[in-house]
Amino acid sequence: MPLPEFATSSPLTMGVELELQLVGLSDFDLAPASPDMLDLLSRKPFPGAVTPEITQSMIEVNSSVHTHYAPLVEELRLIRDTLLAAGDRLNVGLAGGGTHPFQQWSQRRIYEKPRFKEVSSLYGYLAKQFTVFGQHVHIGCGNGDQALFLLHALNRYIPHFIALSASSPFLQGSDTAFQSARLNSVFAFPLSGRAPFLLKWEDFERDYFKRMEDTGIVRSMKDFYWDLRPKPEYGTIELRVCDTPLTVEHAAALAGYLQALCSYLLEGNEPPPREDDYLVYNYNRFQACRFGLEGSIVLPQAHESRLLRDDILGTLERIAPHAERLGAGAALTHLAQVARDGGDASQLRAVHEREGSVESLVNLALRRFRGADA
Repeated sequence: MPLPEFATSSPLTMGVELELQLVGLSDFDLAPASPDMLDLLSRKPFPGAVTPEITQSMIEVNSSVHTHYAPLVEELRLIRDTLLAAGDRLNVGLAGGGTHPFQQWSQRRIYEKPRFKEVSSLYGYLAKQFTVFGQHVHIGCGNGDQALFLLHALNRYIPHFIALSASSPFLQGSDTAFQSARLNSVFAFPLSGRAPFLLKWEDFERDYFKRMEDTGIVRSMKDFYWDLRPKPEYGTIELRVCDTPLTVEHAAALAGYLQALCSYLLEGNEPPPREDDYLVYNYNRFQACRFGLEGSIVLPQAHESRLLRDDILGTLERIAPHAERLGAGAALTHLAQVARDGGDASQLRAVHEREGSVESLVNLALRRFRGADA
């Protein structure tokens, strides 16, 4: 299938996708409830959009396209409240978090959809192990060249979004010692990682995608599980490294941060990206997954090591004028507090240390998604 023409999109518009856990309220394990949930939600208009995910214990919601942070927060809260009302009717809980802390992948059921069955046939047990939960953020781009510029200019900031969203410290009943264990499941796929270093859409389409398509390995951009990928049919780039946060407010703040950061980069406030920037990419990404805000990253062009928390706080201060202009100042304030106090992963570990059970982590996630205090 040829790569679609890069769609016209208003630069710096944003949209959010959230993959959410469907939880049985009797045992706090994942429940294969998405067919019933989708059927119930289809009976009246839904704010944004709701779709199935690869296994029946997951559901994905998509916001509308937004230019400002406050309306995005408002819509995500409306989506959350609509989901909670449906869940209450089905006796099913909904939660964020990048992983369910004790579910067993072998018990998952693949959703009856041709693409999901195809993925399951190709990747075997990895498909069920892909019952992990992420947030994707789309940012509108004026053209394909702008999309590729942002794709690569953002490479040094990928650890920021991993650390600020990290909410998957437990997996299969054990503490992984990672802040974001979810991404290890993504990295297992052969077409994960990063996009090739091309800055012209014509070159990307002709010299990379067409040649990959000719191999028979890929048919569309959906076959790439990159940390950042272009979405030409939407006219966007899509950030894919975030764990689903425990609250929709946190999810909206991450989108506001990405929007402001893209504005800052498009104004040429930093040296242009280089292929050599990726020499430290995997190291920095590992540091963010393993240690979160306490990780140490190497700035690719300065070859300087810096504590990730300090780099985030410095960046939030540096891009504040762009956030204010876009109406996202509150998003940066929220994330600065997260950077100082610790994020969702640290909160989950603290609850486990205090209460000593993995079920208590699910209870926390259910309450946080509903909007209750921790």
